[in-house]
Amino acid sequence: MTRNTPQSSGRRLEDSIAWSVRNADGVVAIGAALVIGVLEVLGPNFNDNVVSGATLLVLATLVFGSLTERRRRLADIRSATEGTNRAIEDLAMVRTLAGAEVGLAHETARRSTARWVYKGGTGTYLRAVTLPECVIEAQRGRRSLSMKIDIVNPADDRVCAAYARFRRTFGHRPDGADFGEWTTERTRKEAYATVLAAVWHRQRLDTLEVDVHLSAVAPTLRFDLSDAGLIITQDDPRRVSLYVERGRPLYDYYVTELHQSREQAVKLDLRESTPLSDEPTVDEARRLFERLGLALPTSFTDRDVGDIIDKALRAEDPYRR
Repeated sequence: MTRNTPQSSGRRLEDSIAWSVRNADGVVAIGAALVIGVLEVLGPNFNDNVVSGATLLVLATLVFGSLTERRRRLADIRSATEGTNRAIEDLAMVRTLAGAEVGLAHETARRSTARWVYKGGTGTYLRAVTLPECVIEAQRGRRSLSMKIDIVNPADDRVCAAYARFRRTFGHRPDGADFGEWTTERTRKEAYATVLAAVWHRQRLDTLEVDVHLSAVAPTLRFDLSDAGLIITQDDPRRVSLYVERGRPLYDYYVTELHQSREQAVKLDLRESTPLSDEPTVDEARRLFERLGLALPTSFTDRDVGDIIDKALRAEDPYRR
């Protein structure tokens, strides 16, 4: 059983007074109509005054109904306004980035983050810039760093072919820069290179925790999530990129979405990796992939493996101008 407290009673009294002040015209009309109506009905000239008194009582009832309807409309308007405000706030959650703003957003995010979550195709920009720069910042700040990487599975011919086809269709740069034709073989090499780069950096920073997940789905967007926010980019630099600040609902939604994507991918156990020297050899690379259960295709020559090593440790920034 609910018990009325002095605070709740006082609040209801304040609300009633405020409502009466806002609707003073109607309150006065109701009061006057009620008083006059009652006097007319109960007065000495009952037979003559009953009609006019009843009329006043009816008018008082109508006024009361009008005030009630007014109050309901105000509540509806207030509710609609709150909904509009929420919609505006939701739109403000996403900020567009163009040109140099994309690189600046990545640079700002790398400075102080303790985690980085990546989902994309082969992770070229990740191993060229994000991974080594995040490692440098972690070393400078003497802090731990957690990285979760989700890329296409280089052992899956179907997904590598699908991603290569997508890049050939939409990956042309408007400035005419040419980084080579995207083929199934190139996609496979780029993905292998990202795996090797993750292991190489992990072996050189004890406070680096890195997980690599291999997906069977070719993505069309890249996601880079840090402690500061989420950056969503595309392979076509002519299109705007998106930025979502941490603390916004959309940021939390993507944290869950990216987690679910990793759960459906193949996770490599990097604890089983073999040692890599500062300049890994072809034999070291082959042993590494075999140990990870990701053996290189038999068609890959030593030159192909050397190409993977070069892409892993000396990748070119695809966004350089």
